[in-house]
Amino acid sequence: MRKRDHNVLTNAASLLICGLLAGVVVAAAAFPAVAMSGLAAKAGADTFGALPKELTVARAPQISYLLASDGKTPLATMYDENRREVKLADISPYMQKAIIAAEDHQFYKHNGVDLNGVARAFVNNSSATNDRQGASTLTMQYVRMAIAYSATHPADVVAATEDTSARKLREMRYAIQLDKEMSKDEILERYLNLAAFGNGAYGVYAASQVYFNKPPKDLKIEEAAMLAGLVKAPTSFDPTTKSGYPQAVARRDYVIDHMVTIGAITKEEAEAAKAVKLVPKGKRAPNGCVAANKNAWGFFCDYFYRWWMSQETFGSTSYDRERRLKSGGYTIVTTLDKQAQDGADKAVRKAKPVTSKEAVMIAVVEPGTGRVRALSTNRNYKLDNPKAPKNRPHSDPVQRDKGKLGNYPNTVNPLLTGGDGITGYQAGSVFKIFTIVAALEKGIPLGYTINAPQQFKSEYIIRSGSPAACPGTHFYCPTNSNKQPGGVKDMWSAFSASTNTYFVPLQQQVGAENVVDAAKRLGIQFRVSKENTWANDKAAAHQWGSFTLGVTDTTPLELANAYATLAADGKYCEPIPVQEIRDLDGKKLDVANPRCEKRLSTEVARAAVDAARCPVGDNPSSNRCGGSRTAAEGRYIVGKPIAGKSGTTDAEKTASLVAMTKQYAVAGILADPDWPQTNVKMKHKPADGINPPVYETLKAAMDGKKGINFDPPGQKISLGDQRTIPGVKCLSIEQAKSRLSGAGFQPLVSSSRTTAECPTGTAAGTSPEGRTIKGGYVTILVSAGNGNTDNNGNGNGRPGNGPSTPPSSPGRPPDDRPGG
Repeated sequence: MRKRDHNVLTNAASLLICGLLAGVVVAAAAFPAVAMSGLAAKAGADTFGALPKELTVARAPQISYLLASDGKTPLATMYDENRREVKLADISPYMQKAIIAAEDHQFYKHNGVDLNGVARAFVNNSSATNDRQGASTLTMQYVRMAIAYSATHPADVVAATEDTSARKLREMRYAIQLDKEMSKDEILERYLNLAAFGNGAYGVYAASQVYFNKPPKDLKIEEAAMLAGLVKAPTSFDPTTKSGYPQAVARRDYVIDHMVTIGAITKEEAEAAKAVKLVPKGKRAPNGCVAANKNAWGFFCDYFYRWWMSQETFGSTSYDRERRLKSGGYTIVTTLDKQAQDGADKAVRKAKPVTSKEAVMIAVVEPGTGRVRALSTNRNYKLDNPKAPKNRPHSDPVQRDKGKLGNYPNTVNPLLTGGDGITGYQAGSVFKIFTIVAALEKGIPLGYTINAPQQFKSEYIIRSGSPAACPGTHFYCPTNSNKQPGGVKDMWSAFSASTNTYFVPLQQQVGAENVVDAAKRLGIQFRVSKENTWANDKAAAHQWGSFTLGVTDTTPLELANAYATLAADGKYCEPIPVQEIRDLDGKKLDVANPRCEKRLSTEVARAAVDAARCPVGDNPSSNRCGGSRTAAEGRYIVGKPIAGKSGTTDAEKTASLVAMTKQYAVAGILADPDWPQTNVKMKHKPADGINPPVYETLKAAMDGKKGINFDPPGQKISLGDQRTIPGVKCLSIEQAKSRLSGAGFQPLVSSSRTTAECPTGTAAGTSPEGRTIKGGYVTILVSAGNGNTDNNGNGNGRPGNGPSTPPSSPGRPPDDRPGG
């Protein structure tokens, strides 16, 4: 800091005189009769000289700004005090002169303490008939505020502001020292950035925004004078109240007159300024997520807030973290993608209104970074007013009978991300992807075939008498949702049709504990206590037979990020709501960097994605999806290469869908958060189902972006060890079975007959023919004789259980019913 020459008195003389006058001024205020005693003067000088010279100034609390990912669009503001520091050059010269006119005419002439003012205060305070004067300069006022803001204990704040001799002496001592170390402009800048202006505005930047909705550099004479007048008594002079308005006008005019006195403006300018009608707005800055720029963005804002509060980087306690957020003056560029967020907001409200008890919940994550691009649901992000509630009756009949209201249309619950008692929702068959991952990691290829029956008797033990048990046993016996046999399936066709009786035996083969582990590595958190216990106990997880069918609670955010990990070739990234954080000095914090690690091999991830292209209407590299696709309209709607999976729980109490490109993973769940055991059937394909909002969100996010094809997996992980299928044409069925078994295949006999030149009842060939996976199933086609039709009278020559050939291009898909 530069040092300035003091032309009034030398520094030594100033300190001595201030000490003497301080003693008598304070004494005069309290005991006028003894004010001139030598004892008072000596006490003041001694005490003054013993005070420390250096003032420790903590940075005042400042507002933090949240922006969308474009770095420009406001998302929300968070603060304890609405303040943003600005340079003096960015403050109107009228404002600078107005505060001097209002508070300290001699500011640019004294050395921090106005000796003439101290003397005047002494004379004034010596008379019992006059109001007391304090003789505080702008510098002394700044010292007082700085000490209060630097206090670490409430008692220190009181000491900084109470009317005592000790406080006055301290202010004088520090003011003189500051005046030596800082320029007048630096002191004035700090003062204007620290002062309180009422209506939640601290500092001139906030004040000019709150009262006039403009930056401080644009303040006019009458506006600057009003703000300067507020500093003395922000509550009494509040121009936004009926009682304060007249006093605010009078105080403004007083300041304008004094601006003439100090030569800041002319008399003509003063009269013109006083003639302007005072029309302050007094609009407080929005604070917190309930006051987000768009109400629908409140759920994303809430996710950001919870994320911040979990980061030890910002403090060791939750109190420290919150204070840092609300007073640190950060500029936070969040990951919210306006295009994706607006698309999701529109889609969820198109599917279900905010007054619906069913919640449509959508999360969007960017593969390869973990950046959360959108969070949306058909709810208002706000607290319901208990005195005038707007929420509807609770959907749970038990709670409704008790007179309780539901959490719709208003809620601040973290429906999409979990926490605060929200454990998530059962997602159904989207969990089958974890079984695929575990199988691939065990060396089982996508082409691995299983003859999936209508009901599969597993080795998993459950309660006898359970609806899921085989009659008269304690073995878990899942069925397919359509109550039909699945036939011979590989991973492509089984995932496409969502065949339960394929995935349960596959899980049994690879070990349910390994499937659970795959889910954990991809980010599933297991918030339900008993599920968390099972997930972390291999013996318990080994018996979790229904895990592959998605009976575990999860959230849209977890599902989106799990599938995003696959789209990123197995690179898991922790979900994160920020992409840049800068502090008040513009320094970039590392905490916003993506936090990623490789959790799956590239080949396993690509193979899993390859299978996931089937359910949503896209074609994998193998072109082997089979005839049934549970959410086949996706490729047609999005118009870009996609992958994903739908899911349904028992009795259709929830419905889910994940759809992704290389750039975005979108997960949606349709459920009743208030009553998981709802009697409403959750839908997929209708307009009020989960599929349309997921696909429309993905389409909106991808608008204007180039579609990127998924990399195909290698042949080994796709098709495994391929072997030649021996010829069996015209052999007896028993001979054909023996030949296939001898070659290492598992023979099946078709239940229908096909046209062939072979004698009726003999083998007409195999499906597949040529080559297939070692140990795989081979269906023996049964001849109906030359020119005869099959048992169904169709004459199509197609085996009943063999996989059909999918279309060569996605086209407009059939309306397949979700398989589960």
